[in-house]
Amino acid sequence: MLDNIFTIFDTNKDHVIDKEEFRYCWQTWIKQVVRPVTALVVVDVQNDFISGSLAISSCPAGQHGEEVIPPINRLLEENRFDMVVYSLDWHPANHVSFIDNVHERLIHESCKITSDDAEVYDTVIFDVHGDGTPMEQKLWPRHCVQNTWGAELHEDLKIAEDAVLVYKGTDPDTDSYSAFWDNNKKSHTSLNEELQKRNVTDLFICGIAYDVCVAATTRHAIEEGYRTMLVDDAARGVCDKDIQATKDHTIANNGLIVHSTQVKSLATGRDRPPVLAYRLALELSKKMKKK
Repeated sequence: MLDNIFTIFDTNKDHVIDKEEFRYCWQTWIKQVVRPVTALVVVDVQNDFISGSLAISSCPAGQHGEEVIPPINRLLEENRFDMVVYSLDWHPANHVSFIDNVHERLIHESCKITSDDAEVYDTVIFDVHGDGTPMEQKLWPRHCVQNTWGAELHEDLKIAEDAVLVYKGTDPDTDSYSAFWDNNKKSHTSLNEELQKRNVTDLFICGIAYDVCVAATTRHAIEEGYRTMLVDDAARGVCDKDIQATKDHTIANNGLIVHSTQVKSLATGRDRPPVLAYRLALELSKKMKKK
């Protein structure tokens, strides 16, 4: 790891970090490592996922969505994040993911499940635009319909002042798990723009569901170049196997799985795990290669 970092900043490859190279290293790497600009991203802590139509307590892992609220509230009380974001599933009534809308769209010829046979949690293949292009879609109960109780953030969740709300899943023909992009990565939300406005470097991600929307948001955060930490005790999910896969993917891509009690030292820069510094160095290397 150290050899790779040295190589990144030894831009003229003379095996010495000269004054200009050190200046670049200080401005773009060291300062960001020790002085992070932080955002807490709270994913989909909405009524329908806690006690409504898609309560995760009824899913295979048997976890309870309301358990994320106390640790998230403590995070907000004990830390001064530079930005707080709440994402919300915000579906129109005719959304493609709803099982009761399965007959409204053309099933692709390659799909082995018919509209009549489709059940909740099945994955079907639609020909949404009627041009033969297949689109896989997992079917869910109707949930988080715009301007309904189910789509509201839970009443016990603390809402930070000046928080940014990000609405996703608003396109009736495209699902959107991530707070950054839709599932086909063709359209994006306002999140990345809002983070860049504030020069955010580090994201702490939590919420519901661990292995679905939290997982997708974490994956895209890493892809967008943010140093990314998934707050384990402030997330609950659907399937134990997929929750573990989310953790494995995060760690394999230089993200961290952390406990809420670790966040304060990480957010203030007192604790800077080498993997986060390495992550930033890799992102800088990508940018240098594009120049």
